Amino acid sequence: MAPTPASLQGTCKLRAEPAPSDELFDWIAGEYAALAAEYGPRNVLVLKRHPAGLERLTDALAAVGATDGTPQSPRVESLPEHASKVLEALDPTLDRLEYEERIELISLVIDGASREVPSYLERAADHESFARDVGQLLLEATRQRLRLADVEREDPHDCLAFLYAMNDRFHAELEDRGYVERADVIPRTVDALEANTDDLRTRIGKSIDAVLAVEFEEYRRLDRRYLAALTADADLVCLGERHASVERTRVESGSIEDRVGDGLEIEVLESGENGSEPDLRTGTPPHRSVTRLLATGETPRSNDDAEPDSARRIRTRTAREQVRSVATEIQALRDRNGWSYDAVAVAVPRIERVPETRTQLREAGIPTATIGTPSLAEDPAVNELYAFVTLQCARERDGDDRIGAALAGGRGSPDRDADDPETVAVERLRARVDDFSPDLLADCAGASVSRSLERWIRRTDLKGRIAREEDWIDAREGYAGVRRVLEIARFVEETDLVGPDWQGLRRMLRRTIQYDAPYVHAVETQPPTGGVTVCAVDDLKYDSREAVFLLDLIDDTYPGEQFLTQLFPTAWLREMDSYPAVTDPSVEDVTATFATVDADGVGDPFETYHAQRSRRRLALGARAARSRLYCCSYERGAGGLRRTYDESRYLQELEATPGLELRTVDADTDAAIHGESNALETLLAQPRGELERILREASTGGEADLGATEELFEEIAVVLAEGDVDDELAEAVRSQFEFAAGEVIRDD
Repeated sequence: MAPTPASLQGTCKLRAEPAPSDELFDWIAGEYAALAAEYGPRNVLVLKRHPAGLERLTDALAAVGATDGTPQSPRVESLPEHASKVLEALDPTLDRLEYEERIELISLVIDGASREVPSYLERAADHESFARDVGQLLLEATRQRLRLADVEREDPHDCLAFLYAMNDRFHAELEDRGYVERADVIPRTVDALEANTDDLRTRIGKSIDAVLAVEFEEYRRLDRRYLAALTADADLVCLGERHASVERTRVESGSIEDRVGDGLEIEVLESGENGSEPDLRTGTPPHRSVTRLLATGETPRSNDDAEPDSARRIRTRTAREQVRSVATEIQALRDRNGWSYDAVAVAVPRIERVPETRTQLREAGIPTATIGTPSLAEDPAVNELYAFVTLQCARERDGDDRIGAALAGGRGSPDRDADDPETVAVERLRARVDDFSPDLLADCAGASVSRSLERWIRRTDLKGRIAREEDWIDAREGYAGVRRVLEIARFVEETDLVGPDWQGLRRMLRRTIQYDAPYVHAVETQPPTGGVTVCAVDDLKYDSREAVFLLDLIDDTYPGEQFLTQLFPTAWLREMDSYPAVTDPSVEDVTATFATVDADGVGDPFETYHAQRSRRRLALGARAARSRLYCCSYERGAGGLRRTYDESRYLQELEATPGLELRTVDADTDAAIHGESNALETLLAQPRGELERILREASTGGEADLGATEELFEEIAVVLAEGDVDDELAEAVRSQFEFAAGEVIRDD
């Protein structure tokens, strides 16, 4: 018989509203100092729900001085990291399933399914995002320990029933092979702790006298059970914020205090402005009321003598121009305030937007700090190695003659298809490696696929080429891609999932490249070299920067239209009670979870519920700014000069709220233009921009100064005629005059 789950026992302190990040960290440090003084720093375990912001939390707690003035050495871990170590203490032989291994194993399970695949899933499998969407659904089901047997009584949709059955079979395979996937670490560790398997809870608890649970508003059902089992014989203090849960509220509605039972003593701490808790820092961000309104719906308190709280707004025509304007404003901030680049963060709605945004900022002359693992499909070095593997497969099958024929004939050979995999691979390697030949392929081939890859990397100086041809950030990510391919090759030689040969490696690489997503792995936002951080808005929750730019504040993004997943239509989700998320909230659920909406304002409960989660994401991103908050949006529309703004409804609410001010940033700021790409785009934008200025004046009855326009155009003409200007650039500038004149229409 399974043991009865322990209940949480201890103290829970909740701030009444999301506080500025520095104030939040001061508060956490104060609570930690009290526990460290009572039990000793090494006997206090600090657990944060999510890894993002863990380094900064550790630094803040390390600054808490002991009685002799020596910095503390706090034990700070994310809850998943701690659970993983506890599980390893129970069974050191367990192997954690890596991302690539998971893709291959679950695909084999689905391919071998005995259940009939629902026709909808068969059709949906053709979509690019299908594998990722299915993977995310199964990961969430695993995190919540939802099995087919748990949901069968709810008569689940046939698609969900099929996927849950596949997930059960997948985990049975994992157990047989001695693997554990990351999403299953917390559920399995909860079982072991509650049962005290092999005296595990007793052994782990010997070094823990107190636990400080940080970011408690995000602890889910199994997280709370983990915490309860871990602290059965320890003092527990939970710290959280009301109106700040985004991830927990994805899977369970209501406030955190309604979910913890009667064992925790709840204490709600009002902000210093409300009287019971003093502000711990003297400086209050000028946009604090913006954060408060987005998080709680509370409007600014009236004070006739005070300046209105304010944020800044950047409005541009296109998404690309939005990033350009952000780059210009960052340079202006450096010129005016002397801030370093790492004092600035640029937040995008989702992680997939990071690579593109980061690239555009760098093209505009802004160094960026974000390093991660981009999509393998976009990595030139990975594509080179995949081409190498493809040709080794061809050699193994047909010998060297086919490779030689492809080299001799190339794409233009009448008996070669330009889309033939071997032809594509040959062309790719010939373009990247100067002395590429069949002999080079043969020299690098051996019995071990991993050692053969290593030989190719050395013989062709792949890492040296990456270092010479790429910027340091791209080079570092290129090295990470090469490392991932080598790890996959070593796994192929060890597993029985695929053959330990070129065909097996190519199959696994192809699946991984096809299903891989940008930055699904670790993302480092503060490497030693510094630079502007580009991150998903969720990663700012435990961060603090002098200036934060919130990008893409349009209604299609905040709140957006597609909630939870692209796998199923929204109408289906509303009826999927077995889906591992909140899909059928009542009006009461919505109002109990979000103070920003009342019962009369709830139209569609599903859409309202998840739209409010999006609003919270903005609030938490906004509070990360210490001095300057920028709300950035761009126009929506197609072609010509007739375009409309589709700003986020939350940005419109801020603008309409008395006591708040959105100060428009002049896109034509006096800051210097940095970067060749930025300079070229500035030049190319001049003709169209001037014509739009004249039309705006005419449409409002004003008088446009045509003399200034003529002078500008004459200067451009002189540069094109007499300057050392590339012919393609000159033609591009001339085409902009055609666009401006309406001779050519584009859809951007």
